Amino acid sequence: MGWWIGAAGALLVAVWAGVADWRRQRRDDLDAVGWIDWRTLHILALVATALCAALAWRG
Repeated sequence: MGWWIGAAGALLVAVWAGVADWRRQRRDDLDAVGWIDWRTLHILALVATALCAALAWRG
């Protein structure tokens, strides 16, 4: 059950990072850059989701 919880948490982070990256791409002030690379965080969270789900599926 723990791997499924990890997969759900990583998926939540992936969705959050995806929305944040989408908002960053459509910002009005192009000089207002952030310090978090949302795209990389999104990809890493998706990889973590897949890994946790695969481990949970395996048993």
